[in-house]
Amino acid sequence: MRKWTAIGLMFVLFLAVVAAGCTTGGEETTAQGLTLEKTDDGKYVLTIYTGSGPGSVYFALGSMYAKVINKKSDMIYAKAVTSGASVANCLAVGKGEAQAAIAQNDVTYYAWNGLYQFEKSGPIKDLRAIGTLYPEPVQIVVRADSDIKTLDDLAGKKVVVGAAGSGVAATAERVLKAAGVWDKIEPIYQTFEEAAQSLVLGQVDAEFTVIAYPAPAINQIAVKVPVRLIPVPDDVIQKLHDQGYPFYVKVTIPAGTYNGMDTDVQTIAVKSTLVVHKDLPDDLVYEMTKILYTSIDDLATAHQVAKQIDINHAFDGLMVPLHPGAIKYYEEQGITVPEDVKP
Repeated sequence: MRKWTAIGLMFVLFLAVVAAGCTTGGEETTAQGLTLEKTDDGKYVLTIYTGSGPGSVYFALGSMYAKVINKKSDMIYAKAVTSGASVANCLAVGKGEAQAAIAQNDVTYYAWNGLYQFEKSGPIKDLRAIGTLYPEPVQIVVRADSDIKTLDDLAGKKVVVGAAGSGVAATAERVLKAAGVWDKIEPIYQTFEEAAQSLVLGQVDAEFTVIAYPAPAINQIAVKVPVRLIPVPDDVIQKLHDQGYPFYVKVTIPAGTYNGMDTDVQTIAVKSTLVVHKDLPDDLVYEMTKILYTSIDDLATAHQVAKQIDINHAFDGLMVPLHPGAIKYYEEQGITVPEDVKP
């Protein structure tokens, strides 16, 4: 009896082993050495780092992107998580803690080259891109009744350049130095909320923001007082590029974006970028790329800025090489991929 009990137990264990062998959960190591989790039904688990919380554009878009991936893909299970935004996102992809993330292209440039916030980590060469998504323009806001028309007109004025130590403040200083007026203004360091109130009350003359348009926060100002945007001319853009800031791209914010804005305005922008780990399988990244560009309407339900995602501008401001899986999709769509964005 004990013999048969032992045999029975061994048989049960054998069946368990067989069942385990048929289960496709656990982990899989790619040919390049990246370890990926897999679900019980064999899908790759893709962790997407987004933004700081439900109020951020990155979180809204990243969450919807994960949702449509899970709806449309037979090979990927995606999950979007909150994060410390662009710097943390690049670090996480570099460490393999995230397989994909959204980050500003200036930050990806610093990460790739080991500059500023990445001096301690060193260059992150495991970053690859699916493409840039949409512009996050420098918007220099003044009241519509102001006599300020150009960057030169800011001389002698009180200008909110962003919160102290912020990325906005760094960008404002670069732009104003390139325009030759940094030492001629009175810089005011305020948060966006503080700056909006100051502008409405006439306590400051202008404010800098770096944000996708149309920006609800600027609309809130324009409801109270009509506003205009100050253009960034070609010579200033060229100076910025010459000074080592190649990630700024030229964009035009259309007339009518805000109450009081009657003409198109040229400015510069950083571009949000969808990055992935270089060792993700090509077919997985191909599918991510395809789903991105065939799901714009879905993404726009999370945030209307998704309507600005354009496959024909996917390489504008790209600061890290494309992933081969993304390249395959672009070439299938008849898009010529420049040599300087290939790995």
